[in-house]
Amino acid sequence: MLKKALATATLAAAAFSTNTASAFCLFNCDYTKTKYPVVLAPGVLGFDKLVGFVDYWYGIPSAMKDGGAKVYTTSASAFNSSEVRGEQLLTQVQSILAITGAQKVNLIGHSHGGFSVRYVADIMPTRVASLTMVHSPVKGAPGADLIRNIAPAGTFSASLIQSVGTAVSNFVTFLAGNTYKENFLASMDSFTTKGAATFNVKHPNGVPTTACGEGAYTANGIRNYSWSGTSSVTNILDPLDVFFGITGLISKEANDGLVGKCAGHFGQVIRDNYPHNHGDAINQLFGIRGLFTPAPTDLYRQQANRLKVAGL
Repeated sequence: MLKKALATATLAAAAFSTNTASAFCLFNCDYTKTKYPVVLAPGVLGFDKLVGFVDYWYGIPSAMKDGGAKVYTTSASAFNSSEVRGEQLLTQVQSILAITGAQKVNLIGHSHGGFSVRYVADIMPTRVASLTMVHSPVKGAPGADLIRNIAPAGTFSASLIQSVGTAVSNFVTFLAGNTYKENFLASMDSFTTKGAATFNVKHPNGVPTTACGEGAYTANGIRNYSWSGTSSVTNILDPLDVFFGITGLISKEANDGLVGKCAGHFGQVIRDNYPHNHGDAINQLFGIRGLFTPAPTDLYRQQANRLKVAGL
């Protein structure tokens, strides 16, 4: 009961901040003013804020609010199955709808968060106006396939990876001030080609039926969008690029370090070859990106405007 009360209080505070964020706007003050609130769902690591000040969506909510959008961030298990994380998001979306009185929400999911928003949309389709996948492995991630090939279910290697991965997950969740259940290999199983395919059978709306095509632009009255990138290394000053530079070698397809160009297609593909990696997609690390590349914050502002123009 206390946990629910705290969650409600947090969302109420977010509502206040959302309603006042654009008070100092000087021009284009309604550029991002969507009809329905925007809800951001994180990918792996799952935090909203880490140790109280490190934002998952670095500078993105404020950039969207500056044009009039009402934006809410959510949290989830650092690593767990798509269904578990989907239920976690569902609870938060229901609270946001109750607090704001909005009839619908626009859901934007990064990485594994894309699975979460699709899960919620299928549970409550009449309360979701749009889905936007940002660098989300709709058709799976080769890195997860590799981990599961190295550590098949029931083996010692699987037990070791599960123990270490879940311990790290628990630590991240602790630093985020959350108490979610963690399950590292459940997350990897969701990301494998097989796991993603199984999820897509259960939640097919917006999923392309061809290898590298687009999906339904509208399904169940919900507008579907996606964008992704194909540059695993974008700035040598960004520590995250070392990781993505290595993991990007796993896939034969052009990718962002984790997600392949075609694997990220969903609904209307806005663009699938931004010069961004998986971290750049959320403006990390701390806004460092490649020279002369589009600002990630601008992409979210443009998407909010796109939703506004669509009457969403």
